Amino acid sequence: MNKTAQDKKNLLFYPLGTVGRDMVYNLITGFLLTYIMFTRELTNEQLAAVTGIMVFARVFDALNDPIMGNIIEGTRTKWGKFKPWLLIGCISTGFVIFFTFNSSFQGWAFIIFFGIMYLAYSITYTMSDISYWGMVPALSSNADLRNQLTSRATLFAGIGGTAVSIFVPMLTTGEKAIGGNAITAYGVVALVIAVLTPLFGAFTLIGVKEKNVATDTAAKEKVSIKHIVEVFKNNDQLRWMALIFLIQEVGNGLIIGGLGATYIYFEFGYDGGLYSLFTTVGMAATALLMVFYPVISRKVSRKKLMTFMLVASLAGYALMLAAGLAFPESIKFYALTLGYMFGNFGNYCFYLVMMISIMNTVEYNEYKFGKREEGIITSLRPFITKMASALTVLITSGIYMIFRITSFTNQISAIEKEALKEAMDEATKSSRISDVLKGVTSGETNGLLLCIAILPAVHMIVAYFLYKKKYKLDEAEYERICKEIGQE
Repeated sequence: MNKTAQDKKNLLFYPLGTVGRDMVYNLITGFLLTYIMFTRELTNEQLAAVTGIMVFARVFDALNDPIMGNIIEGTRTKWGKFKPWLLIGCISTGFVIFFTFNSSFQGWAFIIFFGIMYLAYSITYTMSDISYWGMVPALSSNADLRNQLTSRATLFAGIGGTAVSIFVPMLTTGEKAIGGNAITAYGVVALVIAVLTPLFGAFTLIGVKEKNVATDTAAKEKVSIKHIVEVFKNNDQLRWMALIFLIQEVGNGLIIGGLGATYIYFEFGYDGGLYSLFTTVGMAATALLMVFYPVISRKVSRKKLMTFMLVASLAGYALMLAAGLAFPESIKFYALTLGYMFGNFGNYCFYLVMMISIMNTVEYNEYKFGKREEGIITSLRPFITKMASALTVLITSGIYMIFRITSFTNQISAIEKEALKEAMDEATKSSRISDVLKGVTSGETNGLLLCIAILPAVHMIVAYFLYKKKYKLDEAEYERICKEIGQE
């Protein structure tokens, strides 16, 4: 394949545009519930309210995704149909993120404020997310170039997300917390990310060009819920990918959605550096996939690759379980972290395969029905991601309630508030939090361990067998379809 000058430019500037967006996404999905748990004193009713808000907003957000995709389909400007929404979404999300993490509300006042801000986030982030990922099919229909665009975008998304995973725990928890307490620290981190989001988005806005840019003179498609439902209903491969991706994403989100951080803090101490190390090593191996997936995909079929990765992941999750239950204290943390690296490595490969498999249903839709419907179809990825996120929050909060986690986090939140008001020295704060954690029983920590080791493995197994049995668009079939519709 010979790349044009614009193809090369797209390969550079398109991936850069998502760094800030994925910093936002990882801050919300990975740390928002942890932020609330460790900076607010919550009754069971208030935790249930937070959970209800997050689940409702994410379901609303997920239902809004296809609508946004259809709106994008009907957008006609000289900048194309994606860029205007990417610009609006990046800027507005920055404001929402800042205010969400910079409030002094407590109790039910906080719950009301949180509900408003979280719903606002759902709307603003959807604008940028649908428009960003929906752009991929418009940049190229060549399978190899699309693989490169997707893998590079996920690489830079991983850079943004990994930066958050490394620095947020380190800068908000323990002795390196900005301002000496989690409340101040999260506010500063949110400000930095709010500024970086539109700055990185500018790379895509300025440097990327679609193959065919529609103008205002083109006929606009009518937004129709019925049409969205029909696209989903008629495309059998899209339907199966929705279910498979949902299962995979729920399992993938459980550790990074709060359970992993809580387990590390309860088992090994309230030290953000430890959780940073856990996530850094855990995500390190995925960088290889981000860089080399296009090369690997040329030599190994997706289904065969998934088989290898399932074995690697199951071995990793088994090591996590064994380490937490039976390994000596001197090596327990390191073995647990190594296990997570293998588990996450396979799970991330599944994610890449799912991404490409969804995008390939665009050409399948054109082959079957004569229309690409790329804005609607590509909106499925964030749609399912948010539905999975809602289920992950529900499962996580349920686990917190079962194992009485708030009885300990409320005490830590009270200490964090004292540190904010009285400038408590780090040694005193650390000593008091350590006393709180001494009350955590082995049954409670082992319960968390079972959840982060077994549940992701089960979800991967189910997703794997469904994909092998139900997804038909393998490499040969996709190439045949592209030739049929003249999209080589």
